[in-house]
Amino acid sequence: MQSGARPEWLTVRPPGGDNYEGLKHLFRGLNLHTVCEEAHCPNTHECWGGGTATLMLMGDTCSRACRFCMVTPGKPNGILDTLEPENVALALSQMDLNYIVLTSVDRDDLPDGGASHFAKTIRAIREKKPEMLLEVLIPDFQNDANALKEVVDAGPDVIAHNIETTQALTPRVRDPRAGYQQSLSVLKNVKRFNTMLYTKSSIMVGLGETEDEMGSTMQDLRGVGVDFLTVGQYLRPSARHLPVLEYVPPSTFVKYKEMGEGLGFKYVASGPLVRSSYRAGEFFISSILHKERSIPEV
Repeated sequence: MQSGARPEWLTVRPPGGDNYEGLKHLFRGLNLHTVCEEAHCPNTHECWGGGTATLMLMGDTCSRACRFCMVTPGKPNGILDTLEPENVALALSQMDLNYIVLTSVDRDDLPDGGASHFAKTIRAIREKKPEMLLEVLIPDFQNDANALKEVVDAGPDVIAHNIETTQALTPRVRDPRAGYQQSLSVLKNVKRFNTMLYTKSSIMVGLGETEDEMGSTMQDLRGVGVDFLTVGQYLRPSARHLPVLEYVPPSTFVKYKEMGEGLGFKYVASGPLVRSSYRAGEFFISSILHKERSIPEV
């Protein structure tokens, strides 16, 4: 379906409800940011109500300016809240959440890209709420292997890094400091440092990609050992962002799910409203933990 008015399958429920308002108040009180709000995610109500949330570390200003992203670009100038790791852990210890995703803006202004800040936050959460399942959606740290290893060694359950789009579209979609091969290298190095750690990536559609290009991108991700894949519709955040070239129909998302499963991903979440951290806890717990680690369901 070509671009124009949004089709009915992209209708979503607006944020609201007691759990949503309670979490929002707690986040505000501790000066914490969520990518759910910063990126205007369409699934905030469902995720927060279902026990999953995505916190955004290191502020709300990104040192890069990808042409699809709603997060504010700018110059953070090395400013970092050193109390944030403990505040995040404190907040999570008070929440009825079973799965948390930690992500961040890009911080090319920091020597390690913020890797040590990720690691401190992971360890603080493990100390205060060890039973919580923890995914980190990380930037590329400018492909600094030592920085990446610090995050790996901190012990999250899943490390995600988004390829975002196909190789041909990468120069148009992503910031010049990002790169298709660089993202593949990050995901490959996670497995090099810890073969048992689950990895995850995400692809947006509706930007002009072909099905063949999608297949090639999936093959490349599997080639570096990625376990989980999400595929979702790109939605234009504002007039200054890339336009939507196509509203991909649900039948094509079903095809992408089948393609990914055929290539050997452990789980593929593919749908118009799927995002990289969309109901991550449900996907991870149901498809992996209960089956492969024999953890009893609660």
